[in-house]
Amino acid sequence: MAAGDLTTIANVEQWLGLPAGCKDEALLTRLITAASGFISRWCGRQFASQNVVDTFNGTGGVAQPLRQYPVSAVASVSVDGQSIPPSPGVPQAGFLFTDTMVSLSGYRFNRGIANVTIAYTAGYATIPDELEQACIELVAFRYREIPRIGKASEGMAAQTTAFVIKDIPPSVATLLATYKRVVPA
Repeated sequence: MAAGDLTTIANVEQWLGLPAGCKDEALLTRLITAASGFISRWCGRQFASQNVVDTFNGTGGVAQPLRQYPVSAVASVSVDGQSIPPSPGVPQAGFLFTDTMVSLSGYRFNRGIANVTIAYTAGYATIPDELEQACIELVAFRYREIPRIGKASEGMAAQTTAFVIKDIPPSVATLLATYKRVVPA
């Protein structure tokens, strides 16, 4: 399993009804990595827990949305090179955080260009089931698409079969909708 993969080869083989160790494991492994990367880019975020250091333009406000989430820890916050300590609790001075943002008490994110740096840990320790299922279904979609790449439909006698010709099946898009970042940070 590559770093950032949202599922395992065993789960994909099970979903497709293939035996463990099937002849297409190398292909399925490549599809898992590609589908996981596609989902990450489509949603505009990473999902596996990781350490992140982001630099922002200061807005003059007291709250800064973070690019990756959910946030589980904030290691440091600095504004204009000044380190901001963690707050022991509101209304005491320092920084506080939620799963999506850092807030300051007694300080401001002074206006400036790339003057705010926040180091934090964000992502899921365990990938949520519906996110993993979306990856499994996208891998299965791509795997089953191999023999019909480029075909919109296929006819035999009096029967025509139409294929989904989209980047992402609607069922997968529905599963991913709640994970997509819609507001740029």
